[in-house]
Amino acid sequence: LGRSKTPITDLIGTGKNQRRMDEVPVRRVADYSCDDAMFPLRLRPILAKDLARAELDRLFHELEMPLVEVLVELEYNGIRVDCGRLAELSARFGAALEAQEKKIYDLAGHRFNIASPKQLQQVLFEEQKLPVVLRTKTGASTDADVLEELAHVHPLPAEILEYRQYAKLKSTYVDALPQMVHPGTGRVHASFHQEVAATGRLSSSDPNLQNIPVRTEAGREIRSAFVPGEPGWLLLAADYSQIELRVLAHFSRDRNLCEAFARDEDIHTRVAAQVYGVAPAEVTGAMRRQAKAVNFGVIYGQSPFGLARQLGIPKDEAARFIDAYFEGYPEVDEFLRGVLVECDKNGYVKTILGRRRAIQGVRSGAGRQRNLPERTAINTVIQGSAADLIKQAMIATHQRLRRERLPARMLLQIHDELIFEVSPDKLDTLAALVCEEMAGAHPLSVPLKVDVKAGPNWADAKPLTP
Repeated sequence: LGRSKTPITDLIGTGKNQRRMDEVPVRRVADYSCDDAMFPLRLRPILAKDLARAELDRLFHELEMPLVEVLVELEYNGIRVDCGRLAELSARFGAALEAQEKKIYDLAGHRFNIASPKQLQQVLFEEQKLPVVLRTKTGASTDADVLEELAHVHPLPAEILEYRQYAKLKSTYVDALPQMVHPGTGRVHASFHQEVAATGRLSSSDPNLQNIPVRTEAGREIRSAFVPGEPGWLLLAADYSQIELRVLAHFSRDRNLCEAFARDEDIHTRVAAQVYGVAPAEVTGAMRRQAKAVNFGVIYGQSPFGLARQLGIPKDEAARFIDAYFEGYPEVDEFLRGVLVECDKNGYVKTILGRRRAIQGVRSGAGRQRNLPERTAINTVIQGSAADLIKQAMIATHQRLRRERLPARMLLQIHDELIFEVSPDKLDTLAALVCEEMAGAHPLSVPLKVDVKAGPNWADAKPLTP
């Protein structure tokens, strides 16, 4: 616009000489305040042209702005938490922390501050003589990835990881959530953000409900404290089944992958059967586990070393598994390479609805050993497209709930999952509505599948029969 906005320090100063705003001449406050209104007003047509030029105007007007109304309602609704249940968990997690401390001190041979990276470095690398995996500016790293690797050679790192998990969950959720309950509603009201994650995913804060671990028993116990806000009501959780793999199948048009989803086969069993050359009925649990790791890892550029470490198998075996995967799903390989070629040429990648993310550092002709920008490019296309789809589903579901006036509320979005509360007599109606809107969010070359569960709390929700 050709001029700078007046900084507030020009009006009130800084430090010991800082004034209150009511001590500033009214004329100067008026000019400052008018800038706050006029700058956005004058920027709007300029930014609107930029959006149109980048082909982002439809994304803005048809997805992100209609979503604002949905998020306002989610923030207003909030979700009830059972503070009594959290008090039980606080006592139990506190006891678990004490037990972990004892185990750690016994293994180390003395007491020390487990939360101090410096003292931990001394115990692990000087006293226990464990190998240094990664060095940082402050010395040998003691982050989670390093401790997971060291857990294969000594029991102490595993116990420290367990201690950290309990400490994190206790401080971040079990002890913090009761302090965040609104006294008038008995609920926590998280904030949802559209502009934080570069992929387009929503994020939440105060509290951040998207980091509660779902695969650990402790994480599931925390979810048991989230309950319906009305007496006798139920929580309903609906999440996309393997949404990112379905998006991959849609983009790649891989015949084998699309066929598996069209037949509603277990995709991990199908991949294992294809890679190992056996019938699906002959796939063992170990085979399926390896196929699952490849499905969710290799498409983002996981190396044979990374896969070998994750599965505890030799690197050569992991490399052969990766090669066999791409031989069985050649269009996937072709699509992933194509994403990187386009990104190298354009300087950005696009999601299914046209969201752009600028990415530099993608190499021309990059192979399967991918650097961070290359992994980011592929992750943005797949994960960002999944984010577009659930945002569309949220808008459509919100509009249906209003139109049909169901005794139900949308409460949370956690990545690929939506949480509702509903009167029990309308549970089946809500489940059918949500499945219809989520499955029909956007036409794909493979079906979108939605898993629906319901129960008296988030952890104890059980699958609903169709």
